[in-house]
Amino acid sequence: MTVRTRFAPSPTGYLHIGGARTALFSWAYARKHGGTFILRIEDTDVERSTPEAVQAILDGMDWLKLNYDEGPFYQMQRMPRYKEVIQQMLEAGQAYYCYTAPEELDAMREAQRARGEKPRYDGRWRPEPGKVLPDVPADVKPVVRFKNPIGGVVGWKDMVKGHIEFSNTELDDLIIARSDGTPTYNFCVVVDDWDMGITQVIRGDDHVNNTPRQINILKALGATVPAYAHLSMILGDDGTKLSKRHGAVSVMQYDEDGYLPEAVINYLARLGWSHGDEEVFSVEQFCQWFDLDHITPSAAQFNTEKLNWLNNHYIKQTDNAHLAEMVSRHLAKRGVKVSDAPKLEAVVALYKERAATLLELADEAEVFYIEVHPAQELLDTHLTPEVLPALRELAERYADVAWDVPALGALLKELLAKHGLKMPKLAMPLRVMLVGQTHTPSVDAVIALFSRETVLSRMKKYL
Repeated sequence: MTVRTRFAPSPTGYLHIGGARTALFSWAYARKHGGTFILRIEDTDVERSTPEAVQAILDGMDWLKLNYDEGPFYQMQRMPRYKEVIQQMLEAGQAYYCYTAPEELDAMREAQRARGEKPRYDGRWRPEPGKVLPDVPADVKPVVRFKNPIGGVVGWKDMVKGHIEFSNTELDDLIIARSDGTPTYNFCVVVDDWDMGITQVIRGDDHVNNTPRQINILKALGATVPAYAHLSMILGDDGTKLSKRHGAVSVMQYDEDGYLPEAVINYLARLGWSHGDEEVFSVEQFCQWFDLDHITPSAAQFNTEKLNWLNNHYIKQTDNAHLAEMVSRHLAKRGVKVSDAPKLEAVVALYKERAATLLELADEAEVFYIEVHPAQELLDTHLTPEVLPALRELAERYADVAWDVPALGALLKELLAKHGLKMPKLAMPLRVMLVGQTHTPSVDAVIALFSRETVLSRMKKYL
């Protein structure tokens, strides 16, 4: 059997980190087994679905490089097919028209709650042998309900959570078409999975309660029931439900915030799945190793520090020219024009060891291309009377020293010895004057990135 998986987001918002993990696991399962990965846009919620949200999903998939083999398919374009199947079910006696008015349903549920019962449709319009149905009201447009089996259980062996079953007595007759004729979510999903030959449905565990209804409809249609794998939710750093403040933002926000797609993919892969103790691995390795047996059924916890650590790892592995290209885009958004003095490639090569994100790398690089205004507090703290004579002599000697790291480092050591100073006493004020901060890589390497003229110009403002 050829594996066929699908990712079926609803375009009522952006593609968030939980949806991206579902897409990744569905994609990886298909890739592992040489199967087909399908993208389906479930856009039947007309009021909330937007073209912008659809584009955000497509952009997110593209940025993460989760290429799909078929699609995107749009449910709104498949309406004739859904209505065709509903008509077939009505003719086969697997579905029926229900004329219960909304106010009747409300009263029915109210009475059930008063009796301590679970609120559910009571089947008053369900046709049964020997049952006399009420007269059809003239002023009510009917919905179509699925005739759910009355007895027994519906169960499945979930590929993540193990055996799950529901009693059919807990499931009332699901509405599969609204009074205006539009099919409902659970019905559309069933027809799509059937028509598209989906073999494994990998999705969030918020769909567990939908699964028994979908299985019953699939069985009524004579369709093959796919295997189901329900992924547990993702919690935030603090153990609470993931929200915008700790990661539940658009996948494209991670791009804006300076994360590399390779790092996000690697991090998502480890959210609830593991391969031994491996923390860092390529997409190719992930596809080779991935299985559903090693997905934990308990909730995964988002860890921003771990994501930042991974992102730093991938930044360090990235070719300097490519890294400079990405950082230049972030600088351009700030209105910072990058010149050839110094070359951005050389700047990122020096600073990338210490940057968790491309934004941090852009922060460090920016000072080489703009006018720097050190805080007065920093100037007062580090440009002390004790160190000013050494700084002035250093500025004089910079006029003719060889402009490379060894020569600049040797000159610093010479003047430290001459003036009886420790390295921080001289390095700190140099950093403040040149880049407006006290923490940088080796100060002689930073100085060598600037032109001689720029260093002298920045120093002389304060000496």
